[in-house]
Amino acid sequence: MMSVRAVFLDRDETLIANPGDLADPEQVVLLPEAADGVRALHHAGWMLFVVTNQGGVARGAFTMDDVDATNARVQAVLAQATEIEQPIQAFYACPWHPKGVVTEYASEHPWRKPSPGMLLAAAEEFDVDLRASWLVGDAPRDIAAGAAAGCRTVLLGEGACDPEPTHRCRSLVEAASCICDGAS
Repeated sequence: MMSVRAVFLDRDETLIANPGDLADPEQVVLLPEAADGVRALHHAGWMLFVVTNQGGVARGAFTMDDVDATNARVQAVLAQATEIEQPIQAFYACPWHPKGVVTEYASEHPWRKPSPGMLLAAAEEFDVDLRASWLVGDAPRDIAAGAAAGCRTVLLGEGACDPEPTHRCRSLVEAASCICDGAS
């Protein structure tokens, strides 16, 4: 099997508007240009994954069923907006948080960004070449996870970030352009 290249996308404030914990499918709203960015990456041959921390599960704010329903809604909204049947190959969600109150999720975990566990799991499951792949996110923990996995990274927005991302962009469509231009 030949390794594939992928773009790992954070979910909240990268694809959808969410300043806090979101686990209500009815509140899913794509960020401006998110669909255009997903469409451009998909048409350029990138396999797309979502990797998202969902510590609200550990804190008892919502359940994994709520996260799964929200992720399904993100997929449906993206599919409609991009006219791509399955724009996201798979969603990986980390319900663990060290300050959780739900016992089974009240701990640190290798999937919790800034650790690279979700990216490593996707790479193993889908034969992704992490060195040929990218991570796009809006927070330093996203960039740290991507760098730890060996990916190139794009930070959406300004602000301090350690490690420094490969690129900084204002939107997912700008990031897609950067990735597609730099993929050769």
